[in-house]
Amino acid sequence: MNNILDEAFKKNYAVPQFNMNGLIWLESILKTAEKCRAPVIVGTTDKIVDQLGGFNLLTQVFKTMKKDLNITVPAVLHLDHGQTVERCIEAVNAGYDSVMYDGSKLLIEENVKNTKKVVEYAHRHGVTVEAEVGSVGGTEDGVYSDLSYADQTECVQLSKETGIDSLAPALGSVHGKYKGEPNLGFKEMTLLRQSLDIPFVLHGASGISDEDLQKAISYGHAKINYNTELNIAWSDALRKVLNSNQELYAPMEILEPSKQALNNVIEGIIKRTGAFQKA
Repeated sequence: MNNILDEAFKKNYAVPQFNMNGLIWLESILKTAEKCRAPVIVGTTDKIVDQLGGFNLLTQVFKTMKKDLNITVPAVLHLDHGQTVERCIEAVNAGYDSVMYDGSKLLIEENVKNTKKVVEYAHRHGVTVEAEVGSVGGTEDGVYSDLSYADQTECVQLSKETGIDSLAPALGSVHGKYKGEPNLGFKEMTLLRQSLDIPFVLHGASGISDEDLQKAISYGHAKINYNTELNIAWSDALRKVLNSNQELYAPMEILEPSKQALNNVIEGIIKRTGAFQKA
């Protein structure tokens, strides 16, 4: 993770993280990244890891599919919004490349203490760590949070005292569909960038305009997370197929258009973030 994020950070583009919700997502993410010659991050939110088979199965599936599809671009498996220190350690032990410990709902002292435990364990195993301050609003995989801007002092404290590799400062983005126009805190990004020299992560990027996306990248957001945009494209295509032919029941015929919809959205995002041809 550090290799691809540091490169993006230095050269002013971002590596997209696409959350997987099943094998269809994983296949589309890997194939499209290879086609676009782009580095890519495959995210699994802690909330649905067990529904997808657990850490060990996901690690093995990820490695096997990369090998079988002959993926040559950098592809990283990342735990998104790890809920506890123990879950992050479990992901590390299973072979994840990177983990996020999300202590954003805790007091900063508790967030620092727990994040430091994750960093110490993960770094011993060559695994990178992302952490969060503030609260990205909205709902993702059944977990709801109110929007709360990151405190600048707490961001610096968390970074300096724990040795994290990247920081997700909540600055106006939300999970799920936006209601109205996104209002990103660019002033806060400017001030925070003056204090920290590590890659930032933007959660809840689905629905953000290209102009705002490029502006966020210019402030050092080297990792941009996507989930809702993919799921909307997939479900819309699936719904269209099922509604147009009530007699259709062959799974592959039903699923193929939705897989193509995923491919198209992923390719568009790779180009928007600037990761196209950067592998």
